[in-house]
Amino acid sequence: MTKSDRSHLNAVAELGCILCLRLGTPGTPAEIHHPRDGQGMSQRAPHTDAIPLCAYHHRSSEGFHGLGRRGFEATYGVTEAELLSHVRRLLAA
Repeated sequence: MTKSDRSHLNAVAELGCILCLRLGTPGTPAEIHHPRDGQGMSQRAPHTDAIPLCAYHHRSSEGFHGLGRRGFEATYGVTEAELLSHVRRLLAA
């Protein structure tokens, strides 16, 4: 991982959980989620496509990895691509 990658991922994580923000609870500590859209199971998206999710929305049974992509989208009414777009707007501001 390059210094630029680390810097970007730190900026992403500092945003807090993007889904909590969307749900009205800003500032929740976040970990990095790499969407796999268009990637194989053992591949991850580039660091520039990372989105910040709290542990609950990332790894719990009610999170992305617990529900799977379709379940996550159905439960929360938002896609990874939409969350990534929001992240990019916030980083650009």
